[in-house]
Amino acid sequence: MELLTGYGLGSVAIFTVLFILLVDLMHRRQRWTSRYPPGPVPLPVLGNLLQVDFNDMPYSLYKVLNTFPILLRIPGLVDKVFAGQKIFMAMVDNLVNEHRRTGDPAQPPRDLTDAFLAEVEKAKGNPESSFNDANLRLVVSDLFGAGMVTSSITLAWALLLMILHPDVQRRVHQEIDEVIGQGRSPEMADQTSMPYTNAVIHEVQRFADIVPMNLPHMTSRDIEVQGFLIPKGTTLIPNLSSVLKDETVWEKPLQFHPEHFLDAQGHFVKHEAFMPFSAGRRACLGEPLARMELFLFFTCLLQRFSFSVPHGQPRPTDHGVFMFLVSPSPYELCAVTR
Repeated sequence: MELLTGYGLGSVAIFTVLFILLVDLMHRRQRWTSRYPPGPVPLPVLGNLLQVDFNDMPYSLYKVLNTFPILLRIPGLVDKVFAGQKIFMAMVDNLVNEHRRTGDPAQPPRDLTDAFLAEVEKAKGNPESSFNDANLRLVVSDLFGAGMVTSSITLAWALLLMILHPDVQRRVHQEIDEVIGQGRSPEMADQTSMPYTNAVIHEVQRFADIVPMNLPHMTSRDIEVQGFLIPKGTTLIPNLSSVLKDETVWEKPLQFHPEHFLDAQGHFVKHEAFMPFSAGRRACLGEPLARMELFLFFTCLLQRFSFSVPHGQPRPTDHGVFMFLVSPSPYELCAVTR
């Protein structure tokens, strides 16, 4: 009887409602039409759940868990849903342990991990210090995730979109040949003279939308936004997709269209709604570096190679795979030296 009282009753009710909703949605799926952004629903808490995509269940499972986080208490579910994250964090732990084992305090630090470990040793016995093993683990994972994975995923999207849109690739090749040629490597100074290439890179970021829900933020004080009071300490998850795919801003929000960032004269223009790095004081600190990396790497690749779908292979899809970051679906390409 204890299961049907107090918190137990609430859990049973939630699971029952969830089960009924999922069964109902499965029967209705054939009559659904895709729409973006989602329209209003009678019960706002069900907004994410009602957009379940049975052709992309990993993404939809994240939506369900975001709506009903109590489901994370189901034994074994976390290990299955976040298996990739567990593997990644195990790699981070191995890296930190290797630095701890091989580091020499008498020598200058080899990298940030060594420097952080030195501060951890100095801060031992001080519970107020932010230099501790838990924070070191998070800092190292942030550097990998924000400083390397995001750029590599964006470049993977860029190459995919080049083989899907050979006309765009030809125009990039033409601009590279006119501005840089083949005799030297691209430089950041070339960016202002290459509006089309710059527009293509920005459109890759907008279309790929690799961090659709940004990172969680927390309010440092009570604040009112459009009549809604948000108390101090509230966790906020910004929806970057709502601006990157806004139908009122972009001519073709759900299509790859570099002209979104060009005016009638072919000059580069940047829209206020372009915010793949978030916005405000908590925007991505690595944005300047990421912009440099994307321009230099992308331009260098297109300077040296032409990319295409391999002969006999099906045309790849431009639908992404959501696993916190949105990666392109696995694809093959053929690179031919220019």
